[in-house]
Amino acid sequence: MKLYNPGGERGSAMSYAALLEKIEIMRSTLRWATRMERPDVEKLLRQANTLRDEVMGLSHKERFVEAIGAETASERRAGSSAELPAQLADALPAGERRRALLARSFVFEGTFGDNPKLLDALEIAEKAAPTDLPVLVDGESGTGKELMAKVIHANGSRADKPYISVNCGAIPDSLLESELFGHKKGAFTGAANDRKGKFESAHKGTIFLDEIGELPLPGQVKLLRVLQSHEIQRVGSDETISVDARIVAATNKNLRRLIEQGSFREDLFYRLSVIHVTLPPLRERKDEIPLLIAYYGDESAEALKRRPVALTPRLRDFLLAYGYPGNIRELRNIMYRISCLAGEAADLSHLPEDIRPALAPAVAPASTPASATMAAANVSLAEAKRAASDEAERHCLERGLQEVGGTVTELARRWDMNRSHLQILLKKHGLHSKDFKH
Repeated sequence: MKLYNPGGERGSAMSYAALLEKIEIMRSTLRWATRMERPDVEKLLRQANTLRDEVMGLSHKERFVEAIGAETASERRAGSSAELPAQLADALPAGERRRALLARSFVFEGTFGDNPKLLDALEIAEKAAPTDLPVLVDGESGTGKELMAKVIHANGSRADKPYISVNCGAIPDSLLESELFGHKKGAFTGAANDRKGKFESAHKGTIFLDEIGELPLPGQVKLLRVLQSHEIQRVGSDETISVDARIVAATNKNLRRLIEQGSFREDLFYRLSVIHVTLPPLRERKDEIPLLIAYYGDESAEALKRRPVALTPRLRDFLLAYGYPGNIRELRNIMYRISCLAGEAADLSHLPEDIRPALAPAVAPASTPASATMAAANVSLAEAKRAASDEAERHCLERGLQEVGGTVTELARRWDMNRSHLQILLKKHGLHSKDFKH
């Protein structure tokens, strides 16, 4: 843990991010241990999962939050907070903003890249998390809005308290009030017992209101009253109950347009959007795609209790260049499908039919170089460079592992790099050191 000691030296050099990274490496190593019985492996995995959950749930008081400089703070007080993320981005080299977040023990479940818009959102979330201010998260479906809500909860003062998620679009109008605020026994047909509502269950914690744009107008009125008074009434009861729940709401709709159409209350919008965070779509975060492919490839393999599937070069090229209209959720689903359907290696044929490209002939005629040019025209220069860079990186790792007989520690020493970072690169490319043992 990295702790801050006012007036003194910082504590342990190990940050939460580094500790989480080590746990993930341990889980990855144990998952495919060859000299242990499977029950022993599963026991150790459960222990690692428990340790990881405990780290995620530690109080924010034990987290080190690095203050931004006095000059930046004075600019923010002067009203330039909207320009702050761009200024920070200009001040730090590529990759430094992401590393700085993790160095400040920023808790994030998953992986993220260096997209400036996403880093803007994460830095806003980091600053808002220790407060109790309402947060509104918007973005296309599948961009990770609920994950952002969990990030805000995990990095705030309520991390060890309940986190309650509510899908406002999935609750029938007739049950909305009972679902949110609870009911008394006999309040309506079928109410056989007293029941707590979501707000009461989230007392002292965080309540996540997903798809807030789907909330009907009567429900919006009742929600506004709760935000103003911090009190609820169960259906069928005159008793008021005080509730202290941090509100994080999310939507994939344009709430300002809904306000103009008369289907969303303007006063509720301003109550919810004290802190407003927008998540960019995955097509604007191309640098994350290789990380997410590796992350969900490993996650799906663990869920299905099998080895990670190797991707053929043309499948990997497709996944790197695809537009992902369903964003991160679509990429995750594709990787789970591939892990389920493929054997040792996956190819284009394992993709969903509606996105599967037409398979080219195995051997293209030597007299038609123009066809290769036309195919390459669908891939941007940046994407082609990224794919070539990934391929070169993989070949370099394979050659290095062969030279050292699969000993990761020795390879890290030869290349003068951190062993855990090397493990992450191996995981990214689906390489296993034991496959290179002499």
